[in-house]
Amino acid sequence: MSPTIAPAPARVPTAQRPGLRGLAARRPLTLFFVLANLMSWVAWVPYILSDHGLGVWDFSYPGGSDGGQLLGLLPGAYLGPIASALLVTVLAEGRDGLRAWLRRLWHWRVSWRWYAGVLLAVPAGVTLTAVLLGADAHPPTVAALVTVVPGLIGQMITTGLAEEPGWRDFALPRLQRKLGPLGAAAVLGPLWAVWHLPLFLTEWGGWPDASWSRPVVFIGFCIAFNIVMTWVFNRTGQSLPMAMILHASLNNFASVLGADMFPGLDAEEFQIVLLVGATAVAAVILAATRGRLGYRP
Repeated sequence: MSPTIAPAPARVPTAQRPGLRGLAARRPLTLFFVLANLMSWVAWVPYILSDHGLGVWDFSYPGGSDGGQLLGLLPGAYLGPIASALLVTVLAEGRDGLRAWLRRLWHWRVSWRWYAGVLLAVPAGVTLTAVLLGADAHPPTVAALVTVVPGLIGQMITTGLAEEPGWRDFALPRLQRKLGPLGAAAVLGPLWAVWHLPLFLTEWGGWPDASWSRPVVFIGFCIAFNIVMTWVFNRTGQSLPMAMILHASLNNFASVLGADMFPGLDAEEFQIVLLVGATAVAAVILAATRGRLGYRP
């Protein structure tokens, strides 16, 4: 009589496993959004409570406002979207999911027209919007122009790398598969804005002098600009570097050339310019693509 061979134990599907791994497989987007906000907001607490924010804690980061953003704001930014995306991807999808996430992150092979278009369209669009709204424009100074390229590189390393691997690389493809491009844009834009809201209690958001309308205008801008970001991401074959360049280019223009070219605009007025410009471009994209935003399932 042949010996009895015990059958191998059945492998439990990842989504049915208990604990964090099973939760990540069942609800990857929910877990990502919760962790992205929680990890950033907790890390921002010292910055918010310091003299750079509410002033509850009598402490200032060295280097003034720039030092506060570098040492107080940036660590929380890195602990939020990018770290959460990496963690949930590994838990839910393992190596295959991690490879796909990294593949979009290093997808630089895009036509040079996209690079030129993104880098030139942002300053052109913001300048045109500001002039149409009646702002007094001045040619940029040589000192400002010299800092454009270093500023763009810095924004790519900080803002682009900290945020976009989470919002656009992790969340956007999953949301589009579930909700389509319009549904994804409607969800991601407000959530992207909400992540920033605690920073309006700091000098980053103009505290304590900014009016109540400033975060409202910012939310509207994020919703509109996210539509533009979604279209660029889709049309470039889900190239995350292109989304990072678009985001960094806008931030760089606002921080380096904006005050130099439009000295008559304060921070809140300049934010309104960005909102109007982003809304106009988003409307054109929505009409031209009939809401598809360049998405190809």
